[in-house]
Amino acid sequence: MAYDKFNILKSSAVPLPIENVDTDQIIPARFLKATERKGFGDNLFRDWRYHPDNTPKEQFVLNNPIYKGKILVGGKNFGSGSSREHAAWAVYDYGFRCVVSSFFADIFRNNCLNIGVLPVQVSPEFLDKIFRAIEENPNTELEIHLPKQTITILETNESEGFAINDYKKENMLNGFDDIDYLLNIKNEIQEFAGDTPL
Repeated sequence: MAYDKFNILKSSAVPLPIENVDTDQIIPARFLKATERKGFGDNLFRDWRYHPDNTPKEQFVLNNPIYKGKILVGGKNFGSGSSREHAAWAVYDYGFRCVVSSFFADIFRNNCLNIGVLPVQVSPEFLDKIFRAIEENPNTELEIHLPKQTITILETNESEGFAINDYKKENMLNGFDDIDYLLNIKNEIQEFAGDTPL
C-alpha cells in the first residue's frame, strides 16, 4: 500500500515529554482486531486521552487545542514493548507524519518507516531544545528535511542531522512500501531473471 511521499515537512508539533512510551500505551491491545490500517487514529493513546466513560481527559496533550501539527515529539525510548505494527498505523492514521525522539525501539522505528511515518532520532540535548521551544511558543515550527537529513527549529534556526537507511529513505521520498519498491523495479527483476519464471 503506497503512502504520501515525504520530502520536506514544515509543521508545528505536539509535545509528549514522557519516556518509555510503549506500544500498548500508543494503541491498547483491545483495539487490535482490525487488519486494515484505517480507524486506528481514533484510539491513539486511548487510555491517556479518555476516561472510562469516553469523555476526554482535558490535561492530555492531544486534547489541548493549543497543540497541533503533523509532528509528534516524544521522550526517550519511544515505541518500546510489543512489536505490534498497529502502533505505527495509529500514529499515521491520526495524522502524524513524523515522530521525533532521542531513542526509538527498533521494531517500532521499522514499522513507522514501512508505512510513511518518519522517525527522527536526535540527541537528548536537541530534544530538550525542541521541548523548550514548544513550551515557550506552541506555534513553533520544525522543518524535517529528508533529502538533507536535517531537523531545524525554525524560530532559532538551530539544526541537527539524523540518520536513516538509504533504502528506507528512497522509499519515503517516493511514497513506496516494500511491495511498491519491488513493483517499481519489476522490469529490472525480469531482465535479471531472463528466461527464469518469476
